[in-house]
Amino acid sequence: MDRVSIPALSAEQEEVYRLIEDTRDHVFVTGRAGTGKSTLLQQLAWTTKKQIAVCAPTGVAALNVEGQTIHSLFKLPIGLIGTKDEPQSDATRKLLNAIDTLVIDEISMVNADLMDAVDRALRTARGRRAEPFGGVQVVMFGDPYQLAPVPPRGDERRYVDDHYRSFWFFDAHVWAGSGADADGLLDVGNYGAELHIRELRDIHRQSDPAFKAMLNAVRHGRVTADIAQVLNDTGARRPPEPEAGEPPIITLATRNDRVNAINQRHLNALPGRAQTAMADISGDFGRGDAYPADVELQLKIGAQVMFLRNDVSSRGEPPRWVNGTIGTVTRIAGDTVRVEVDGEEHDVEPTVWEKFRYAYDPKTKALTRDIAAEFTQFPLRLAWAVTIHKSQGKTYDRAIIDLGSGAFAPGQTYVALSRLTSLEGLYLTRPLRPRDIQVDPDVQRFMAGARVAAS
Repeated sequence: MDRVSIPALSAEQEEVYRLIEDTRDHVFVTGRAGTGKSTLLQQLAWTTKKQIAVCAPTGVAALNVEGQTIHSLFKLPIGLIGTKDEPQSDATRKLLNAIDTLVIDEISMVNADLMDAVDRALRTARGRRAEPFGGVQVVMFGDPYQLAPVPPRGDERRYVDDHYRSFWFFDAHVWAGSGADADGLLDVGNYGAELHIRELRDIHRQSDPAFKAMLNAVRHGRVTADIAQVLNDTGARRPPEPEAGEPPIITLATRNDRVNAINQRHLNALPGRAQTAMADISGDFGRGDAYPADVELQLKIGAQVMFLRNDVSSRGEPPRWVNGTIGTVTRIAGDTVRVEVDGEEHDVEPTVWEKFRYAYDPKTKALTRDIAAEFTQFPLRLAWAVTIHKSQGKTYDRAIIDLGSGAFAPGQTYVALSRLTSLEGLYLTRPLRPRDIQVDPDVQRFMAGARVAAS
């Protein structure tokens, strides 16, 4: 979470913040794309008076919130964990005992088995086996309509089918219920924890009520023939050629191979020889899929790039760029890359991504957050195209959406469409088809059963 100025919380965000800060309630913060879930999480991380640990299911997601992966924080094995208690060192027990509030981002990617393993780990470490999460407050952020956990296969799938209603986090045994009262409180049994579900409803990314309604229809899988026609008729236009000094329109595609082919084709078409910037990696940063940027970044003058970090050196001035800003390389000189953004040129230097690890300080009896590894690279990625998955959280005025042979995951089409600020910025490589609009039935069942209360 780069320390740029973040907007003041809206009334509904402030109400959820107070619920989290002033109570010990377990809270699931959800909402459509662009409703400010990340803003609320940032505000919580920076201003809470509680001892919090922030984590996420993947390495990249953990880097984005300056936290730690769930598996690393709780010392849990990768893959299906089952019902066994994992051994805990004295250091792990002390760390878990120091947590007041556990914040989990991208909770929709956490499966039920992992959710229960976190619950058991906290109960065991804190010696409070009869209390959900050992008395730790759990706050979760995410939208099940956008990102799903990786489906289990083989024996793991058979285990999940035998032990859980679904592999989603909300069907973990720690949440021993599936309905909710009118206040948005998840109904539970004696074992389970009460979960307060709060949905942010005010959309900040789009302003057109008609486009908001269309996106909501896609999110819930309720696209009528009229909505589909409007989306397809609007998107059927040929993307305009960029005007002088204007970058080409970015393509959002379903698959990595398609994205890589588009970026490589455009890079090859530029004159001159590509220059390569190698990342500097220190410490145990994990595998390649955990890297926040390319290890080998190839650039040429004229390359279209996307920023991967917010501008943190604006010193009180408005940021020159934010995560997701598109620009064009105008100069490459050793330690700097000059990038033109909206007619202004900026010298960009390599930045450092820090991988954190929580620890317990016996002197202060408090959590510390130590740097475990560093990844240094220019905060840039070729951006004539990007995968829909990697566009998560980004905002674009215009984009070409390339669904190829079809969306292959629930929520994929919704994520792509909801990146846009307006309908006028939509371009489709082919018309949307009914099978492109996928919503997981377990998500529909949970959200309908929860009868989410307005914040």
